[in-house]
Amino acid sequence: MDPVLKNTKKELLLGNEAIVRGALEVGLSFATTYPGTPASEVGNVLAKIAKKLGIYFEFSTNEKVALETAAGAAFSGLPAMVSLKHYGLNVALDSLLPLIYLECPLVVVVADDPGSWSSIQTEQDSRWISRLGHLPTLEPSDSQEAKEMTKYAFKLTKKYKIPVLIRLTTRVCHTRSLVKYGKIFPTKKKGNFYKTKNLSATGSLPTIERHKNLLSKIKEIEKSELLKTKLNKIFKDNSNKVGIIASGVSYYYAKEAINEIGINLPILKIGFSYPFPKDITKKFIKNLEKVLIVEETDAIIEYEIRQIAKNVNPKLKIYGKDLLPQIGEMRPEYVLVALSKILNKSLPKNLVNNQKYFKLQKIEKRLPNLCPGCPHRATFWIVKKALGKNKIFAGDIGCYLLGALPPYKMADYIVAMGASVGLSHGVSKSTGKKPVIFIGDSTFFHAGIPALINTVFNKSDVLIIILDNRITAMTGHQPHPGTGITGLGEKTKALKIEEVVQSCGVDSVEVINVYNINESIVKVKKAYQKKGISVVVAKGECRLLTVRKLARIGVRTPKFEIFRQSPNLEILKDFGCPAIRKHKGKYYIDENVCWGCGVCRQIFPKNIRLKK
Repeated sequence: MDPVLKNTKKELLLGNEAIVRGALEVGLSFATTYPGTPASEVGNVLAKIAKKLGIYFEFSTNEKVALETAAGAAFSGLPAMVSLKHYGLNVALDSLLPLIYLECPLVVVVADDPGSWSSIQTEQDSRWISRLGHLPTLEPSDSQEAKEMTKYAFKLTKKYKIPVLIRLTTRVCHTRSLVKYGKIFPTKKKGNFYKTKNLSATGSLPTIERHKNLLSKIKEIEKSELLKTKLNKIFKDNSNKVGIIASGVSYYYAKEAINEIGINLPILKIGFSYPFPKDITKKFIKNLEKVLIVEETDAIIEYEIRQIAKNVNPKLKIYGKDLLPQIGEMRPEYVLVALSKILNKSLPKNLVNNQKYFKLQKIEKRLPNLCPGCPHRATFWIVKKALGKNKIFAGDIGCYLLGALPPYKMADYIVAMGASVGLSHGVSKSTGKKPVIFIGDSTFFHAGIPALINTVFNKSDVLIIILDNRITAMTGHQPHPGTGITGLGEKTKALKIEEVVQSCGVDSVEVINVYNINESIVKVKKAYQKKGISVVVAKGECRLLTVRKLARIGVRTPKFEIFRQSPNLEILKDFGCPAIRKHKGKYYIDENVCWGCGVCRQIFPKNIRLKK
């Protein structure tokens, strides 16, 4: 049984799992997402349990569609939630802002990624969107708060008819802590959509009136909710004139730091961060001499404090991003160093010793690598052999973004989901050269189709290689419109990518099996030579998916071995399979790592064979 469904008093849950548990305890009826780490587990858990509980759940085509779908359910009276990563919120923003004006009672969960652990584009702070859209925002510090704040968010949306944002960060998402369970509330199976003038009225006057109504609503939330909420709390020590204000997981970093340094300091913990809790902040800073603001990532709370302090305590010395980093994750040691400077105290000996110790260590660098047998590795090899390495190569978002790294070096720019096609169209028009575009199957459905249509409409000259590995692999094997299965595990129509691109009017389409190397090289050469928009659908199932399928039916994964050494095996360095290694001048295949794709045997038939 999934831990979020256990009939116990307490469970250790990830922050993402706790979000789901909180939603279940208020009768969640409808949930959507597009998979994106660090938010992925919210959708993954719901996909496992939704059908059993009578909840509708889907992996939508992209985040904007996910938001709109959940909003439709919320307008129909169902408790609804959408979960996104920070960059996905950007995709949904076009619809989110008007939904705030339209009084949509929707819970929006967003996971920011300080340190860019799984997000190469940005480590943005989604709290700016709170200010941009006047969107009530909650910031959990741990899993228990993630559950309770989710329940509270549903109450706010219902009471004030406004979307509520729950802002997580990576450590809250992926750290387990103890969660006290309440009762799971039965779901409402069916909603009703009622026509209202507020939703249907169009034009500038209704929009201005909605804006006015929204601002009034935020003021009402300030007066009614912020005065009584326990999500913003002062932990007081009247003997000290130095205080700390912290939000989210930074609260625990601050607590750990003051325990380590051995001084009790007053702390204002902020969990309901927009509208900003001015009254409790005024009370907290009124008699302080110094205050340290601890938050991930940007100086948003710090800015609010500086504005409030001008009138309440003008002499207050405010420290924040001048002593703490604005990039990467916050850490207890960063807070310790900052406090040691503010308090003029020496750092604890164990921290000093640890810093010296770790400075002496030489940690071996290892580049991220595609899995053994990955179809993308075969595709990169095929394209490089067919076209050489001096073409303009465009990358996109997915496992295959590793193609930008050695030994492949086949992505000259990577920007955002689907951006590879639009950027390459501009490059082609500007330079007269034909870029080679790599885009994944899920990414193609997410944002590649409009850009493809644009290349056709505006007579581009590009080669688009769609890497169809039959799943959304990078975020945990979630289904997409090409897999033939929904997020609830139900069979559905599987869209064939080659048919979709043909319907868009491209000039040529080739389908290749990436595990057939020689035939694929010929087809890629042929596709590139054609003028206009050529598309190659490179089919090859994610090898991890294949290995798991074989294991379930009791079939042994084949293994390969190098039985004859020769100088030409040096080319294997460019192939980059982690199962192929070199020891004392000789190449060998580690059978513990080999996943039996057989591509290496096709490249070196005289040197490599199937192991008996």
